[in-house]
Amino acid sequence: MIPHRVMIVLIVFCLIGLSRHDQSAEAVEPGAAPYSLSEILALALKHSPVMTGVEAVLEESQGRQMSAGAYLNPTVTGSAGRGAIRDPRTGVSITERTITIEQPLEWPEKRAARQRAAEAGLSGALVGMEEAKVVITADVKAAFFQLLFAQHDAQLAGDNLKAVEEFVELVGARVGTKESPRFELVKATVELEKARKDLAKAESALLVARSNLNKITGKALEEHFSIQGDFEAMRPGLDLRALTEQALDRHPALHRQEKAVEQAQFVLDHERAARIPNVSVIGQYHREAGDESVAAGLSVPLPLWYRRQGEIGTAMGAHHRAQAERTRMQQEVEQAVTQYFQEMQTAQRQIYVFEKGLLYQAKEALDIAQFSFRNGVASLLEVIDAQRVYRQTLLEFAQARADHSIALARLERAVGGLL
Repeated sequence: MIPHRVMIVLIVFCLIGLSRHDQSAEAVEPGAAPYSLSEILALALKHSPVMTGVEAVLEESQGRQMSAGAYLNPTVTGSAGRGAIRDPRTGVSITERTITIEQPLEWPEKRAARQRAAEAGLSGALVGMEEAKVVITADVKAAFFQLLFAQHDAQLAGDNLKAVEEFVELVGARVGTKESPRFELVKATVELEKARKDLAKAESALLVARSNLNKITGKALEEHFSIQGDFEAMRPGLDLRALTEQALDRHPALHRQEKAVEQAQFVLDHERAARIPNVSVIGQYHREAGDESVAAGLSVPLPLWYRRQGEIGTAMGAHHRAQAERTRMQQEVEQAVTQYFQEMQTAQRQIYVFEKGLLYQAKEALDIAQFSFRNGVASLLEVIDAQRVYRQTLLEFAQARADHSIALARLERAVGGLL
């Protein structure tokens, strides 16, 4: 018969919190307010430095649009001084003065091209804000699910350590009563040190994951914050071809680059139109001793030696570079959609394997070890081995769910928004 104390400790050991593996993660730090995913997303969109940067780009584009619509300022030139007629019979002496007003008139095609380029830049900045929201949302989700897994890992490691401590105490009692050889206590102590090491590793990973999520949100979270939530549910109906077409049609990054191509084209049009110089209208009033005149005229630069070949070549190169960048981004989007779609499917297959076999087999192996121990066939070390395998299976199952959720978040980023 098994001693009563041994049975009590074994029951406590077997019922430790591993049965809670399918529940949502709870607060890690006592007293810390848990955040949901939606709350963290709202904070990230408000405080992230990425959003601050794209808002600054938008301000710059608005300023360029304002300056593109401005008219050229006139130039006023004036001069004055004493003057006299050198004929002693007249004795005329007055203040001579000259006032000249020059108003440059911009070539209409050049002005229109500059305005269209500024408008394309502003449109690109607006689309850039949508792109930043997509990027931040995906990054926050990935970091959130990574932290959720880290919390789960730390919880399992802590429960395992408590179980091993109970186990070491039990083995020590049995060794003291000569029911077990001392070698079992040595093996149990080694198992205890390994459990402590696993817990320290899990807690370190938890700190790193928490710091990463806090960084993405612009340090808007408390120092010792925690999260609550669950991993993403599986979405078996997604189609790679449809997702790729959706990404190429609506991805904000591609729209932004398309606006960059348009802007480069309008800049090229502006430089070509600038070969025709601006005409300046001139009006002049002149007063001197014995004479007063009002004159009008035109000032036209003659592009004889240089016709902006350098500026046109530079603009043409920028336009070709923008087109090449658009093609490269399209290829990267297609590759990213394919990669993250495959990662999602791989994680889904792993989840199916765990749900349809591995979890049950690991639990069954633990039950058999416990039954064998109660009947004196198996040792306590065999029970703890089965318990460790069961914990590792639960951890790998949680890792598969985290990988699936992270792949979905990155797939949403590759597609350009929520699926």
